[in-house]
Amino acid sequence: MPAEQLAQFSDLLVVAAVLLYLFAMIGFALELAFGRSRANSARKPVAVPVSVGASEAAVTDIPETVGTGPAPPSWAPAAGRIALALGWLGWAANMGAIVTRGLSVDRWPWGNMYEFVVAICFAAVTAFLGTQIRQNVRFLGPFVMVTAALGLGFAVKFLYTAAGPVVPALNSYWVAIHVTAAILASGLFIVAGVCGVLYLSRGDGLSRLPTKADLERVAHRLIVLAFPVWTFAVIAGALWADKAWGRYWGWDPKEVWAFITWVGYAAYLHARVTAGWRGRAATIVQLIAFGCLLFNLVGVNIFISGLHSYADVNP
Repeated sequence: MPAEQLAQFSDLLVVAAVLLYLFAMIGFALELAFGRSRANSARKPVAVPVSVGASEAAVTDIPETVGTGPAPPSWAPAAGRIALALGWLGWAANMGAIVTRGLSVDRWPWGNMYEFVVAICFAAVTAFLGTQIRQNVRFLGPFVMVTAALGLGFAVKFLYTAAGPVVPALNSYWVAIHVTAAILASGLFIVAGVCGVLYLSRGDGLSRLPTKADLERVAHRLIVLAFPVWTFAVIAGALWADKAWGRYWGWDPKEVWAFITWVGYAAYLHARVTAGWRGRAATIVQLIAFGCLLFNLVGVNIFISGLHSYADVNP
């Protein structure tokens, strides 16, 4: 297939991914709204007297379902399963868009802001679906899917760049090393950020979301996976800078905010290990680091000029 047709096909696959993610979001939302509440499915021991002979001489703990209510509609679990299938189809379309874009330009397909955001959305959905394989986190589905759909829509509407060559500085094997690591870590951080926002949004009463402890646990595990990858990306970026510009560090805005992001997540992990921070305080630190990540990924590229200004977008 000619390069131009591959580029056009890539654009169509991005649109298909947006639609599939939106339909998946609806399915996940239906399951979350009408399915069995994850919070209400918790069980607590209740002391119940048990007769021994003619007297009540023993007490045993019998688990009792908290907050029992009307049974969920039978179609609710099916909506979740269909949503998960649609999520995988959207993931495949997203991946296909990246692959065909790369084939059309004969290079790694993250040489500008449009391609970078498309890849990060793919990484975020991959992090969610990969986590779902190991444990049931379908409650994150509506929020991750809408995030990915909005990210792709933003890329198409405001960041789109026609397929073509990149600036000479990006014609390097370091793109495959440094940028790929940054994309993978960013996808994990995004899903952790979604957990953090849900943690702060969740009320203290009954909720269809999991407990705050469960949300915090998922976020922490994702950050533990993402942090060393982000660390590697920062180090690889310094090595690339030395090769391209003859110095490891030059206080370029992108370098500074990548390091600020690293410090933010390091502070979060350090506080949990040494200070024993849990709950709201730790989540706030995590979300501050997440805000630094978002500004580094989008704000620096669009609004601040520097050696890393490859967005091809006029603010």
